[in-house]
Amino acid sequence: MDAPAAEVTLTPDDVRRMTLRAQGFLGATSWSRSRTGVAAMLRRVGAVQLDTISVLARSHELVAYARLGPVSRQQIEQAYWHATKPDAFEYWAHAACVLPIEQWPYYAFRRRRFREKGERWHQVTPETCEKVLARLRAEGPLTATQLGGAKAGGPWWDWSDVKIAVEWLLDTGEVICSQRTGWRRVYDLPERVLPDSLLGPEPTDQECLAYLAGVAARALGVVTVADLVEYHRLNFLGARSPVDTRRLLTEAALAAGLVPVALADVRTAGTRAAGPKTVGTKTAKTAEVKAQAWADPAALAEASAGRRGRNRVTLISPFDSLIWDRKRTRLMFGFDHGLEAYVPKHKRIHGYYTMPLLAGGQLVGRVDPAREGKTLVARKVSLERAAAAEPMAQALREAAAWVGCDDVRLEQIEPAQHASRLAAALSRAT
Repeated sequence: MDAPAAEVTLTPDDVRRMTLRAQGFLGATSWSRSRTGVAAMLRRVGAVQLDTISVLARSHELVAYARLGPVSRQQIEQAYWHATKPDAFEYWAHAACVLPIEQWPYYAFRRRRFREKGERWHQVTPETCEKVLARLRAEGPLTATQLGGAKAGGPWWDWSDVKIAVEWLLDTGEVICSQRTGWRRVYDLPERVLPDSLLGPEPTDQECLAYLAGVAARALGVVTVADLVEYHRLNFLGARSPVDTRRLLTEAALAAGLVPVALADVRTAGTRAAGPKTVGTKTAKTAEVKAQAWADPAALAEASAGRRGRNRVTLISPFDSLIWDRKRTRLMFGFDHGLEAYVPKHKRIHGYYTMPLLAGGQLVGRVDPAREGKTLVARKVSLERAAAAEPMAQALREAAAWVGCDDVRLEQIEPAQHASRLAAALSRAT
């Protein structure tokens, strides 16, 4: 199916502003002021990636902090993994993610694909799966350790039969994880966790894709087909070719009620857009169309109205959904982002756990942080311009206070000529 002709053309600046607002970094949002802000934030961004690395804090905590400010880390954890009334569950989306509980039915397409394939990383024995299910039925929610142990005694990826079985049951939806304890998953049966309204007939693949297309569009403001695939890793489509993928996702976007828009290539347009007020006017006549895209209707209406707002100044987790897609990040911000935690130390350019600095609606620097006691150590700071020193100092002070540090120490600064300005700004920041 071909997409309807787009009546509005958006520049990268339009897309950047719409994405920042959709992600909660531009303007005051109702959920940022809510007493249940973390849960509301999760519903807005649609997925929060999990990762084992903890520097200042784990990434899922940093995602909430970047948008909501210094909300307590205990409050963040309770919002994600509430023991008595779960609002979220864990599953495979962009990666291993925390997801709003109401999304459970719409990952049926992925659970079906796992069952069709019959395995993921390991061979699964039906007998062990049945033993795990029997334990959960009889004893209630359990961790892998309580079920019999996660490791088989070999390397870190050498799972025990019990761990293989329970993770497979998680893949296929026969168990669910809506709670963690000590960073360990707690497994339970879906019928004990989910409300009856989420346990009915499974949606079709087409219904799942339409729902998730809507989630991605609300989370990003504007999406291309590539963005729809990337945000939820929709590589379980069953599509036979890129053309087939485009057809399936075009149908999903239409079913989700998204608005077709065109993306302009500003390199051939001659000028950058003046701002959101240009949406759908002169930009559409002067810029050469680069790609077909889809906009969330509410985000497009806000952009067309020229709605403004205050930009957040904050450090961003390298696993934040704002910067999941490197190509999109480069187009929106002119910023090359990459995680170097798994790069040999002597080959790292910016550092082990580089966190981009968001200020003024742009990514203007990076820092590789660490903690030594009650000191936040900025092991390497890279500034895109001299004026980024002040927001970097502000962001470092605020992050230090949030994680319980009372001092900040600067080490390597690049370029070196900005070191004195950053040090002076840091001494002024409170």
